[in-house]
Amino acid sequence: MEHLLPLILFPVLTLILLTPKQTLAPDPLTCRTTCGSIQVKYPFGTGYGCGSPRFQPYVTCDAPDDNRDHDHLILTTHTGSYPITSISYATSTLIITPPNMSTCSSMQPSPANFGLDWLGPFQLGPSTFILLSCQPPTSALTVKASPVCDPDSHLCASLYTCPSVVGLGLPLFPPTNSCCVYSPANLDGKDELNLRELKCSGFASVVSLGDYATDVARWQYGVVLGYNNGLLESNVVETKCKSCEMSDGACGYNTEDRDSSFVCVCKSGLNTTTDCNNGFTQYDQDDFWDSAASLPTWKFWYGVLASMIIFICIVA
Repeated sequence: MEHLLPLILFPVLTLILLTPKQTLAPDPLTCRTTCGSIQVKYPFGTGYGCGSPRFQPYVTCDAPDDNRDHDHLILTTHTGSYPITSISYATSTLIITPPNMSTCSSMQPSPANFGLDWLGPFQLGPSTFILLSCQPPTSALTVKASPVCDPDSHLCASLYTCPSVVGLGLPLFPPTNSCCVYSPANLDGKDELNLRELKCSGFASVVSLGDYATDVARWQYGVVLGYNNGLLESNVVETKCKSCEMSDGACGYNTEDRDSSFVCVCKSGLNTTTDCNNGFTQYDQDDFWDSAASLPTWKFWYGVLASMIIFICIVA
């Protein structure tokens, strides 16, 4: 039996030394299917390694003081961070509420521009910008030599009835020639709404007038953005992500893989390349042997040499 022991230990030691390091999966507590009251589905994610790698730099779940009772989904661009209030996966749109955006209940100057990133996956959707406290007359307001204000719109007159206009330094019921209904809304060549260049102090953005067009307090305020899944995201959704989400998993990606390959992050802590009904821990068996095959040659021979030395010591 003593002579058999080295023969048993040699392959075991070799396997231990040559086993490649498992790639770390995203933390299952980080990749969640909800953030606040919003359902989070691909291509969005709640943190690093979650959702699509193309969207992750822009959308994250922010939990102040690590308190998940107050977490909210945030869109970040080069001009600032904006809370996401809703997402429609059917229409590939979302609504954000810029912190300095005015509404009937609260109006204030907007010191920073609102903008999107050129290389980002988001585009301005069908919103109506209302530029406030502008240098009159707004009929002369142009962008690229074209008038931008809708002179027939009643929205300025309605919004200027709100008492909060005093927050813009305006009197109650100010003249509407300092207001501009910018519809359809657009951004400049830098993908920004530059209020300083437009000589306006603030802005409101209206998504819908709802069933109460004359009741300004009931308008839906916010900025609609469309997002583009792209060929990669569409392919992942159709082939893998739907199955992952149906198994109560969150779609994510391998953070240590150069190709950011797909990972289904499961609440149990097990992560697979398929779905959470798959019983194999970490990644699938195929991925394990793929990573073993890619082990550098020098590591292979180092492992063999180390095993032989240990083997000789045991035999001696």
